[in-house]
Amino acid sequence: MELLEIKNVTKKYITKKALDGLNITIETGKIYGLLGPNGSGKTTLMKMIAGLLQPTSGEIYMMEKRIGTETKKMISYMPTSNHLPKWMKIKGCIKYFDDMFEDFHQEKAKEIISFMGLDEDQKVGSLSTGMLGRLKLSLVLSRDAKLYILDEPLNGIDPVSREKIMETVLNACDEEKTLIISSHLVKELERILDEVIFIDKGNVALAGNAEDFRIEKGMSIDELYREVYQDA
Repeated sequence: MELLEIKNVTKKYITKKALDGLNITIETGKIYGLLGPNGSGKTTLMKMIAGLLQPTSGEIYMMEKRIGTETKKMISYMPTSNHLPKWMKIKGCIKYFDDMFEDFHQEKAKEIISFMGLDEDQKVGSLSTGMLGRLKLSLVLSRDAKLYILDEPLNGIDPVSREKIMETVLNACDEEKTLIISSHLVKELERILDEVIFIDKGNVALAGNAEDFRIEKGMSIDELYREVYQDA
C-alpha cells in the first residue's frame, strides 16, 4: 500500500538547488535506504517529509494528505543533531517525550533503553556519541508512528552501538510501519534494507528492490553505491 508520494519536489536555497524535480513513492511495511554522499539532498528531503521544511515547488502526500499538521502526528523523526538538553537525565527524556507525543509508550522506551545498555540516571551531557545515538533512536522508536525517519543514525557510532541500532530497527519494523534511513555508510546498513533510493545532486539516480539489484547486477548494495557515486 502506498504511504508516501513525493511529486516533482524542488527545494532551492539562495546559492544552490538541494532537490530538483524529485519523484519518489514509498510503500507501507518496508525499510528504505535513502543513500548518497554528503550534500546529495538526503537531509533536506527528510526534513520536508517531517514537515520541518517546505518545498519550493512540488508536493508531498502521506496517505493522500498533504504534509502538514495531521501528517506530523504519524511521523517520528530522528535528526542528525542532538535535540535533547544536556542537563536532562535519560529518565527525564522519557518523560519529556511522553508529554510531547500522544503515541509515545514509556514502558517500550524503558525496554529499548535497557537493551541499548543505557542507565536512566545518566545525563545526556555525559553520554558518548554512540550512547547518545542509541538514546535518540530509543525515544524515536518508542512512538507508535506510521513512518519513522532516521537521518544518518550510524554517523560517528562505534561498531557495538551500530549492531544495537540495527537490531532495534529490525525489531521495530512490521507490516504496518515504514522506515526511511539515510546514510552514506552502506556496508553496515544494507543487510536490513528492503528498498534503496540513491540520491545524487537532488534527484533520484537509481531506485528499486535491494535483493533484485543484488541478483540482477551481481553485486552488493555497497558495491552498487560505489559504482553510482564513483565520480562524486
